[in-house]
Amino acid sequence: MLRQLYIKNFTLIDELDIELHPGFSVITGETGAGKSIILGAIGLLLGQRADSKAIKQGTDRCVIEAHFDLSRYDMKPFFDENDIEYDNNDTIIRRELTAAGKSRAFINDTPVALSMLKELGDQLMDVHSQHQNLLLNKQDFQLNVVDILANDSKELEAYQQSFADYQQKLRELSMLKEDIERNRQNIDFLQFQFDELSAAKLNAGEQEELEQQSETMCHAEDIKTALYEADNALNGDEQGVVTQVKKATYSLNSISKVLPKSSELTERLESCRIELRDIADEVSQLLEDTDFDPSELDSINNRLDRLYELEKKYHTDNVEELIILRDELQQKLSNIENSDEAVSELEKQVEQLRNVCTKKASTISTLRQATAKKMKSELAQRLEALGMPHARFDVQITTEELGKNGQDNVSFLFSANTSTPLQPVAQVASGGEIARVMLSLKAMISGAVKLPTIIFDEIDTGVSGKIAEKMAQIMQEMGHTERQVISITHLPQIAALGSHHYRVSKEETKNGTVSQMQELSNDERIKEIAQMLSGSDVTEAAIQHAKELLKL
Repeated sequence: MLRQLYIKNFTLIDELDIELHPGFSVITGETGAGKSIILGAIGLLLGQRADSKAIKQGTDRCVIEAHFDLSRYDMKPFFDENDIEYDNNDTIIRRELTAAGKSRAFINDTPVALSMLKELGDQLMDVHSQHQNLLLNKQDFQLNVVDILANDSKELEAYQQSFADYQQKLRELSMLKEDIERNRQNIDFLQFQFDELSAAKLNAGEQEELEQQSETMCHAEDIKTALYEADNALNGDEQGVVTQVKKATYSLNSISKVLPKSSELTERLESCRIELRDIADEVSQLLEDTDFDPSELDSINNRLDRLYELEKKYHTDNVEELIILRDELQQKLSNIENSDEAVSELEKQVEQLRNVCTKKASTISTLRQATAKKMKSELAQRLEALGMPHARFDVQITTEELGKNGQDNVSFLFSANTSTPLQPVAQVASGGEIARVMLSLKAMISGAVKLPTIIFDEIDTGVSGKIAEKMAQIMQEMGHTERQVISITHLPQIAALGSHHYRVSKEETKNGTVSQMQELSNDERIKEIAQMLSGSDVTEAAIQHAKELLKL
């Protein structure tokens, strides 16, 4: 529950630091006093988008901070999953805005994204404002109410995973059919391309090898001349290097007995002579093997020209990419040839997944149908207690095509009396009737969802007297079940039943208009409720009436 709310430099609020309590509390105040400002600040804590204009004029930064007691709620998994320090007695959410338009959010002093703040906020608090009554006209909202009360989240999650698989397989089938149809229209062209690439007898690495051969043959004369000169230098009859080294070896060897050191030099020269002999033989062989054949060069260049032509034509960079293209064309032609079998197999998979979805959707429908019967009965009882004894409510569930939430279409039907036929609730219910229906639904939902704090913003619109008191009793009961309920109200009957009473007011200061919020004492509550009963001129009768409402 919300234990403490701190607001600084937000629109008309200089600084507000207010303690809140469990159970049922009420907030009152004149129109324009600043109740909506406080709700706006809470909305920012729940992840709503910020506007730098909301910062109080003349300041450069505003801070909104709330402290929550989560000791009765199992919310540790959220903090563990997001690597945030967890304190179940004092969880702090803070939002900071600057005049420069920057916004920062924190959970227990850990900076977080706005989306994460909203995710946590949705688990901490529900703010029901007047415009939420319009949700009764939206089928998604109606379906969501039924699902919450049916407690079918696990079944719905399992269905949605299967439905996502089904949708993916449907897309694959559609794409396959489109590809087949497109390829069938181009089959002659595809076949021509495949035949052309197949006829080219492409080989990986061929282009690089041919380019190297072409480069070598283009310089054949230079190569032959160089080899001849090298061979002559190595193998010349008298002046060849090999012959000269051999002579030097003999000379040194002849004096080895009188000059022992020459033996070492002889060995080294002999080693060099052997290596030179091997090199000379290889050069001679290369010279003998090197032969320039113009016709072979023409053949190589013609082959390269063909490869270059195909690469340009098919927008590729090398032979390997041409080979990949050829294989893809072959696969497309094969797919066309075997298209009926491929489509049939995929259609079978689609049908199997559809059957899985239908079965799971049917299970969810059964839960929803059972819940709808309970809702019809319970809501009728609640509306009777709220002064609508002849009101009728029904949850109409019809079957439609499989969708993301199953195969059900949900519609809330309503009639204020027995003589009027049931019709969609938003079309026939008055403002006061819709308020009572929404309060009843919220009370039912709150019993199914352990939401720490619920704030009602003038849900009492269109009602008064005994009905307002009944509505207050419902909110009071909701606050008794480990939940904090706060009602912003203009009705004394509701204000009197709050365990704690806060008043929002504004005053003119030298720095402009300032909004304030304070918790009222018993005497202050009497005066506030009396004023709500009689207006600005508080009469003794109004004071006595206020005491009666407060049971003082």
